[in-house]
Amino acid sequence: MSRNRRYVLALLGLSLAVVVGSILWGEKRKVMATPITSWTEDVVADCAIVLTGGPFRIREGMDLLSQGRVKKLIVSGVNPNSNLLDIFPNLPFYGTVSEDDIVLEKNSQTTYGNAQQSLQVTEVLKCRDVILITSRLHMYRSLNTFMSIFPAELQIYPRAIVAGRYQPKLGSIMVETIKSLFYGLWVY
Repeated sequence: MSRNRRYVLALLGLSLAVVVGSILWGEKRKVMATPITSWTEDVVADCAIVLTGGPFRIREGMDLLSQGRVKKLIVSGVNPNSNLLDIFPNLPFYGTVSEDDIVLEKNSQTTYGNAQQSLQVTEVLKCRDVILITSRLHMYRSLNTFMSIFPAELQIYPRAIVAGRYQPKLGSIMVETIKSLFYGLWVY
């Protein structure tokens, strides 16, 4: 291979790396720009949808239900072999909460599936507005996915929570950034 050809290939490789890095950096900034709304906003809605997959999400939904800020709680993405006490063993400490007000959605396995399956449940429950509960890191992709699937007249209020660490680890941020890029091309 000639020296000029190696030089051109190296330059092309470097250019590609810069372009890919710029795209990733831009998407990472969008993912990390989500505010932690659970600390700053008190919204009331007909229903709340909790996306499983991270700590403290279900507790946040149970808190909203017990405080009367939502009428129904949809927990989306529950393992088909689990029941409410399996996923939320603190239920006995929420004496005012009726299990009839909690729906465990057990069919979805992805954020896209969460939105599709939760839409069906919200229609049956006649929810006019929902609070979407997930981690701060997951909210950008989740909210965009739900907004692309749910009808525009159904208001979605994001409720981003801290899931363990205020500042997620770089590896988690990069995984979410790549998923967000994929969803941006495929879903929203």
